[in-house]
Amino acid sequence: MFSSAWAECPIKLHNVTAQTGIAFKHTDGSSGRRYIMETVSAGLATFDYDNDGKIDIYFLNGRPLPGAKTGEAPRNHLYRNLGGFKFVDVTERAGVGGGNGYGLGVCVGDYNNDGHQDLYLNNFGENILYHNNGDGTFTDVTAKAGVGRGPRVGAGACFLDYDNDGKLDLFVGNYIKFSYDKHVQVRSNGFPTYAGPGHYPKETNMLFHNNGDGTFSDVSKESGIAAYPGYAMGVVSADYDNDGYPDIFVANDSCANSLFHNDGHGRFTEVGLKAGVAYDLNGDEQGNMGVDCGDYNNDGLLDFFKTSYQGQCALLYKNLGRGNFQDVTLLTGAGARTLRNVTWGCGFVDFENKGARDIFIVCGHLQDNIESYDDSTSYHARCILLRNTLLETGVEKFVDVSDQCGDGLAVMASGRGVAFEDLDNDGRIDVVVLNSRGQPTILRNESQTGNHWVEVRLQGLKSNRDGVGARVYVVAGDLKQMDEVHSGRSYQSHWGTRLHFGLGKHPRIDRIEVHWPRSGIVDILEDVAADRLMTIEEGSAPSKLKPLFVYPLVPALPAGKRSGNL
Repeated sequence: MFSSAWAECPIKLHNVTAQTGIAFKHTDGSSGRRYIMETVSAGLATFDYDNDGKIDIYFLNGRPLPGAKTGEAPRNHLYRNLGGFKFVDVTERAGVGGGNGYGLGVCVGDYNNDGHQDLYLNNFGENILYHNNGDGTFTDVTAKAGVGRGPRVGAGACFLDYDNDGKLDLFVGNYIKFSYDKHVQVRSNGFPTYAGPGHYPKETNMLFHNNGDGTFSDVSKESGIAAYPGYAMGVVSADYDNDGYPDIFVANDSCANSLFHNDGHGRFTEVGLKAGVAYDLNGDEQGNMGVDCGDYNNDGLLDFFKTSYQGQCALLYKNLGRGNFQDVTLLTGAGARTLRNVTWGCGFVDFENKGARDIFIVCGHLQDNIESYDDSTSYHARCILLRNTLLETGVEKFVDVSDQCGDGLAVMASGRGVAFEDLDNDGRIDVVVLNSRGQPTILRNESQTGNHWVEVRLQGLKSNRDGVGARVYVVAGDLKQMDEVHSGRSYQSHWGTRLHFGLGKHPRIDRIEVHWPRSGIVDILEDVAADRLMTIEEGSAPSKLKPLFVYPLVPALPAGKRSGNL
């Protein structure tokens, strides 16, 4: 099946899971009672926890739920990257097993600006903030920091500097209001099935302000975040209207998505319906799962891609500027092959370094007995890869190449979280998928295109250390690209602190501009050699040159007043 079609596609993804040394296996803690949180576990995080220049992997895990056979309790696992696609389990030494929490969502960020990235776990049960000590170990500082948030059902989470004070704040999504005495049991076609979120009350999300002394304050009510309950799943913080302040997109399961617009003065307003991202093209709500943002058409505006439930296409929301979006799924082919599957993790990723971002989608049903009463789908499913053909055709179109890009897309599993990183530092983006009730899938990118690339790691001084919220613009010939640093994205996961830009056949970069969120500093580098990882420190590249890109366009104003100009 793959041998003849493989050569027709420039993207080649190879399944290397067996050679990595990663022995992690996910459990949802199920006992046959079908608690709803079993269906939505879990995400993962990729980050360089020990600052050795190689990206490490952190997998979330479930815990035994009532009625489950108990033995040795499952743990989350941290795997250190040794290079050459070899990893070693360092969970015990690092101290990040996850305690008694049931893993759902995770995000990574250097909340105290000490140069070491920290971990936040959004669990069913008490959440955990792990402080990175800088010596390969972490300390649970949840109680001191004040971000435990009580025994709720978690979802995605993200660090963001919503007030641009140089310190990372924390947004925490919550799924449903649940207690064991309120557990709902349902049947479909005579078979026991998992209940959907509509059987439970909606839950409010939370926003914690970083006080700068190792503690956070709950500002959910005064910020306006708590005024809009939903069924949160995946989240991402992105400055969609280019006003210099990070906004928040929440993919809500079985109800309208939320888009929280940041007014620049500490308050958020929910504008999903007004912006055009609450529903699909027909005005229908979906079983929304994961969400990612990226500039798929290189127009200087961040677009959103969102996954959904079986019978619903995953959706591409094109950013039209001035705070408005259009569902262009049918126009672009961005929902190809998704209708029959439940879709979860997703990402905008340039797999062949051509300078245009493809779409990768993780699939797998949540009903483990779905094939007993529905032969149109399956519990285990293959991932989907949609290739962006913009640069070849000049038209915004995606083509399904899932059958043509190697054995990596032949894997059948019930996937959930996904992360995209250059795991072997060869300039090609690789894939890590967390599969429910199974081992993960590790895909090595072996595409042979001859295209060039650059990866950019930011180091803030006045702005937050990770550069979360900073914009990077890259110009190589007629190729112009933009990306933004995010913390927490897709389906309850974290990846991509390093920004990756494919450069096509350009061996040098004409210009790199970095627009920093707090200081307003614009660092400009010219005539830069390609094919390397660069670290750019805030203020390290002062220039008398006028920036080519104006960002933010104007001081903070109400939503709907601005557009991009790339």
